[in-house]
Order: sequence, then structure tokens, then C-alpha cells
Amino acid sequence: MKITIYGKQMSVRDSLKDAIEKKLSKFDKFFGEDTEAFVTCKVRKGVKIIEITVNYGGTTFRCEEENETFITALDRACEGLERQIRKNKTRVEKMVKQSAAFIGDYDDDEYVEEDEFEIRVKTFPFKPMTPEEAILQMNLIGHAFYAFTDSESGETCVVYKRKAGSYGLIIPEH
Repeated sequence: MKITIYGKQMSVRDSLKDAIEKKLSKFDKFFGEDTEAFVTCKVRKGVKIIEITVNYGGTTFRCEEENETFITALDRACEGLERQIRKNKTRVEKMVKQSAAFIGDYDDDEYVEEDEFEIRVKTFPFKPMTPEEAILQMNLIGHAFYAFTDSESGETCVVYKRKAGSYGLIIPEH
């Protein structure tokens, strides 16, 4: 796994880099060598924050943890990341099991059951607008995100509210 570590408005010490690389090396059993992991270290209001993002085969695993020390935040972030990986693996195995066209005896108790997703479908017209207008619309309807067509590029984009209170913009990559 290729690991990129950077600090946001801070420099990351070599001891922390070594700890991050050691912790993330345990995930090599789940991923191939072409997997990319990005680790961001930052301090906000005296709290240490570690954000880990792993891109593997079109799937993104992300975990962000905050604590009084970077090492504790790293431990918790790795635990959260491992939970996501195992949950995704269980979900994929369940989908394969359900879609497989075979006849045989198997014990249902061997598999961990996942909660079914309840999907509520809504339709609405995409109006071309700027990201600022989309943020206003999102706040008006009281949602955490808002999909829209960018008036400049014509792309379908998404604005969302971040935990820190700022806003994010998702633009499709071509």
C-alpha cells in the first residue's frame, strides 16, 4: 500500500510517520500494492485529528478521529477503518451469496446478517446554479447536502456541510 502522510498547517514528526506506517501496514492483508492511503494530521482547538482515506478498486474507505494525542486518534481511526472494511466484505459476500445461482445446503447461521437499506427515492429538476446558490438552497431545505448542475461547467455537483461548519463541493472527475 502506498501511504501519503501530510500535516494540515503543521509538520508531521518522523516518529508519528513511523507509527502511521506501522499501523497501516496491517491493512496490507486486505489490499493490493496499488492501493493508495492518504493520512492527514491536524490540530483544531487543541484537539489532535487524524483522517485516513484509503482508495481501493473504486471503493473509498474513510475514517476521522480526534483525541488528545495523535497515537490514540490513530488507534481509533484504524479500528474504525477495519470495521468499515469488514462490514463491506460481509456486504459483498452477502450480495454474491444472494446472486449466486446454485442449489446446495448451507447453514444461514454461518453468515453475518446486515441490515437492509431503506432507500427513499425523490426526484427534482436540476437547475443550473453556482455552488453559492446551491449552499443557500441546501440551507433553505435543511439538508446536509444538495445536488445541482454547475452553471459554469454544466457538470452535476454536490455541496455538503462539513462537521467543522464549513462547506464542501464534490465535482466529478473525468
